[in-house]
Amino acid sequence: MNSVTAKAEIGGLLDRYLLGLDDEKLDDDWARALFTDDARVEFPMARHEGVGGLADWHRRALDAFARTQHLNSPAVVDLTGDERAVLRANLVSTHVHHPDAPGDPLFVSGTLVRGAARRTGAGWRLTELSFQLVWSTGSPPRPAGAR
Repeated sequence: MNSVTAKAEIGGLLDRYLLGLDDEKLDDDWARALFTDDARVEFPMARHEGVGGLADWHRRALDAFARTQHLNSPAVVDLTGDERAVLRANLVSTHVHHPDAPGDPLFVSGTLVRGAARRTGAGWRLTELSFQLVWSTGSPPRPAGAR
């Protein structure tokens, strides 16, 4: 596989991940098509390690909102060898609160996404994703008991 193809495949993993958050059934098949068994995903307020339970962890987090939309820049992918790569991208996430929620109807954030990927027998998979908050506006997610 040449470097252009590898970079496109790795960038596509981030695209599919973010699109999946907005409109796909998040299940174990979704997680395994994107992540390695030992993957780590880290947000400013939460972290999950391992592909097991990863889809459920995302579903629970997204339950705080009626809808979401994640818009990312193209990923800048740097190959660090034949089997590994790192990536960076910018992300704007719009979170629509449930209609009966008090306060602002939206929580919008801009983040810097950093990640890593490894080539596996099934193709490239993400080994880590981290999201660093750069800015936000509106009301952040409410605790589960406050919804």
